[in-house]
Amino acid sequence: MGLLSFLSDLTTDLLPSTTHAESPTSSSQSGQVSGGASTRTPASGTDEESDEEADVNAKDAKKSSGDTDTSDTKPQTGGQTGGQAKARAESEDVEAPEEEEEEEEEEPEDPKPKFEEECANSKQCSGVKHHYDECVERVTRQIDEEGKADENCVEEFFHLTHCATQCAAPKLFKALK
Repeated sequence: MGLLSFLSDLTTDLLPSTTHAESPTSSSQSGQVSGGASTRTPASGTDEESDEEADVNAKDAKKSSGDTDTSDTKPQTGGQTGGQAKARAESEDVEAPEEEEEEEEEEPEDPKPKFEEECANSKQCSGVKHHYDECVERVTRQIDEEGKADENCVEEFFHLTHCATQCAAPKLFKALK
């Protein structure tokens, strides 16, 4: 297979294929419509108005002008009248500020971050913190000099976090009791 044949096949595969409508069947030729556009109503997107649409529009116009024709009206969804729906919406608006006031209650401060920070800087975690600080210094220097670092300090960070958590746990439980 030559390069030209390959490119020809590739372009025919990538280009959208044209589709053709099926030829009419014998049932549609005999006067039966089996699908497609309706012949009784105007085509979609036209400005023409069917008789049914004209009746509905005339009733809507009467309602908006103040003449109410109750013989053909349907109840609104949920069985509420417009006034009931408006009153309900207004009552919901009144209730909303009360709920917000309840949610605005100040939550107590979480003592865990404070205890962990104290422990990370304490004598108990000083060795682990020293290794972490040295690693951070090394990585920062590599980034400044070479634009990238050969290592990261994830392992040292986890060791420091573990030490701080272990140290802070007893203090935290005493504070929560």
